[in-house]
Amino acid sequence: MASSAQSGGSSGGPAVPTVQRGIVKMVLSGCAIIVRGQPRGGPPPERQINLSNIRAGNLARRAAATQPDAKDTPDEPWAFPAREFLRKKLIGKEVCFTIENKTPQGREYGMIYLGKDTNGENIAESLVAEGLATRREGMRANNPEQNRLSECEEQAKAAKKGMWSEGNGSHTLRDLKYTIENPRHFVDSHHQKPVNAIIEHVRDGSVVRALLLPDYYLVTVMLSGIKCPTFRREADGSETPEPFAAEAKFFTESRLLQRDVQIILESCHNQNVLGTILHPNGNITELLLKEGFARCVDWSIAVYTRGAEKLRAAERFAKERRLRIWRDYVAPTANLDQKDKQFVAKVMQVLNADAIVVKLNSGDYKTIHLSSIRPPRLEGENTQDKNKKLRPLYDIPYMFEAREFLRKKLIGKKVNVTVDYIRPASPATETVPAFSERTCATVTIGGINIAEALVSKGLATVIRYRQDDDQRSSHYDELLAAEARAIKNGKGLHSKKEVPIHRVADISGDTQKAKQFLPFLQRAGRSEAVVEYVFSGSRLKLYLPKETCLITFLLAGIECPRGARNLPGLVQEGEPFSEEATLFTKELVLQREVEVEVEGMDKAGNFIGWLHIDSANLSVLLVEHALSKVHFTAERSSYYKSLLSAEEAAKQKKEKVWARYEEQPVEEVAPVLEEKERSASYKPVFVTEITDDLHFYVQDVETGTQLEKLMENMRNDISSHPPVEGSYAPRRGEFCIAKFVDGEWYRARVEKVESPAKVHVFYIDYGNREILPSSRLGTLPPAFSTRVLPAQATEYAFAFIQVPQDEDARTDAVDSVVRDIQNTQCLLNVEHLSAGCPHVTLQFADSKGDVGLGLVKEGLVMVEVRKEKQFQKVITEYLNAQESAKSARLNLWRYGDFRADDADEFGYSR
Repeated sequence: MASSAQSGGSSGGPAVPTVQRGIVKMVLSGCAIIVRGQPRGGPPPERQINLSNIRAGNLARRAAATQPDAKDTPDEPWAFPAREFLRKKLIGKEVCFTIENKTPQGREYGMIYLGKDTNGENIAESLVAEGLATRREGMRANNPEQNRLSECEEQAKAAKKGMWSEGNGSHTLRDLKYTIENPRHFVDSHHQKPVNAIIEHVRDGSVVRALLLPDYYLVTVMLSGIKCPTFRREADGSETPEPFAAEAKFFTESRLLQRDVQIILESCHNQNVLGTILHPNGNITELLLKEGFARCVDWSIAVYTRGAEKLRAAERFAKERRLRIWRDYVAPTANLDQKDKQFVAKVMQVLNADAIVVKLNSGDYKTIHLSSIRPPRLEGENTQDKNKKLRPLYDIPYMFEAREFLRKKLIGKKVNVTVDYIRPASPATETVPAFSERTCATVTIGGINIAEALVSKGLATVIRYRQDDDQRSSHYDELLAAEARAIKNGKGLHSKKEVPIHRVADISGDTQKAKQFLPFLQRAGRSEAVVEYVFSGSRLKLYLPKETCLITFLLAGIECPRGARNLPGLVQEGEPFSEEATLFTKELVLQREVEVEVEGMDKAGNFIGWLHIDSANLSVLLVEHALSKVHFTAERSSYYKSLLSAEEAAKQKKEKVWARYEEQPVEEVAPVLEEKERSASYKPVFVTEITDDLHFYVQDVETGTQLEKLMENMRNDISSHPPVEGSYAPRRGEFCIAKFVDGEWYRARVEKVESPAKVHVFYIDYGNREILPSSRLGTLPPAFSTRVLPAQATEYAFAFIQVPQDEDARTDAVDSVVRDIQNTQCLLNVEHLSAGCPHVTLQFADSKGDVGLGLVKEGLVMVEVRKEKQFQKVITEYLNAQESAKSARLNLWRYGDFRADDADEFGYSR
């Protein structure tokens, strides 16, 4: 504390009291103050000075909590006006004082002067002159100071000032209220309007005791939105300050203690009030943060009426400069370059509801997680059927709505990404799975924070953190506010309505279900769809919103390079440019809304057709970019010319799949003279079934109306006289009726009876087989037996070709045939008879193209050379097509001509 010694008089005279200086920190009463020195590296020293020779009234005191029988002590008359007189005159001002007496207990009495020397205003005389204090009883006026006090008192009495005025001074007594019965109602009644107050005590930097005027409520006020270091109370009653607790307390004391302020009452916590203290010189809440004396707290920052962003900005200011409590602070993104902290990127995919995949300007892909939000999740342990595989997108309530919100807002759009923190990789534990490193960021588009929009709609929740966890969104308070609005309005996850249920049927690979859906999709023409996944350049998984189902979709009319495949024991490498084709399709259509035209399906239950994105045909685009070749089946399509034109242009550029393209000279094949004419009598048939060994069943078009009429009559008869369930005992070779998956009855033949639950039947009019329980079988009425109308499905095999014995190669050939001719009308010519079934050639009904020759051209099958002279012209044509496929290394020939050395191994004969 600053002090100066002033000596006066001769060396033999009485000692002159030492004059000391300080700043008034607090006025305890009308006759006692606390002065402090100047701070140097921490809070300064303090001392209490009591005014000599005068007495002022005692202020009210609350009974000690440890003394249950004690009562509160009220104000003495004129005690509070005396305290207020000194408070307004001295708080924060520099004074000088002399100590005249010190008691054995350490209490110091002396004279206090306003200013830097004793020429300033004598505080004791001013109090007495205003009638706010009296001279001590029994004191004699035997020196100049006491004489002046006596004169001041007489003048006050004469002027009837203060306590010398008429009355007993009861109007100066305060009705102090130490507790509030209903704190919430008390706060709300003020409607966040400023309340005049005096700060009576500072507990720590962010908690004060305030006297609210004019009703004299003495309340504890906690500053909204922040917390300063505190003093921890030990078991022995002592207090241990946390780092910077004393400095923060002094910072608040030196600016607010016993100052006139205004307080905005914002909320309450038990008997404590949350509020903001306003002083003419500034807002102490923001100052504490800016100086590094406090940190933001999530639980109360939402009630701060002046905007949480101001508090976060002030805290950020201190963090960046590492002030005080932030001296060891390291920013979550400190190790990132500026270009990695903020960037613009294009959204390529939405992952569930809290992450996106973006494409950077460099062309790289990066997964971005939305900061501080949690997507919808299953609550409770027994909400999911353990026997059913969980599909998060459809089975978790509101997950689909959240994903769709992000998909519609973001896919294909450019967004601004601000990285907030990097969450390091974490190993798996017993309850939590392992997580890889995650980049968490705030993503905005058009100035809208996507995470905030998601939370405000109740489609995500906000993660709560430990107070010292700084890895959070830079807009965390806006997220909390958005969540509070969503809860209040009952949005999404916070709604009390029944949760939305998405019954999405996944018919990928389910042949029976696919067959049921096929006619509907074919009749629908163009159907709306969303691309959910891209397996390869031409193979996709689609979601059909109208039908609420998932299907696997193959692009028609093209041959796209095959991707790598994992086979048992080895990894089969992908064909050249397969990855480029997959990436091209992903970037163009993944999670976009598209239109599809379904033309057919393959043996595995995959639908085949055309996909349109923004009026462009994806098959044409792949061919145009030299990532696919035109498949011969495109000849029957209305897009054939577009495909050919695109392929010719791609060939000329000699890029990607056409990089080694050279125009082949047309070889003339010498005609073979036939001694015997080949019989070519084609009849129209309808192909109903393709078997795994490349045989097929057809119906004669000429008798088709008879079958339709018989089926209609039979079903009417069954409807009138339905079979009794369980009454039919199936026997092998017997004709019966069987209920197919579409719920209709058909004529069938029992082929094998394993048990009543497993009966193998063959549908005699369509050629397909099924295993059914006997409950779905019945006796065939005689009026509809094979005597009335013979079985309509006839089995045939392709002439002039060898069916591959290799399972994968055979599957490719079967898929191609299914795609081309199943459920279509063709032209059939019997070429020769053979054990088992006749061998025939099939032609497409419209183009008259040879189906078997097409398989040879694509390298899917080899030619079966026959020596009959009438077949030599056809065989020559087939062999030429085989040589072309071999030269182009298509399918079977992709590794060259394998027949010489290992034909037996591959199951072929030369």
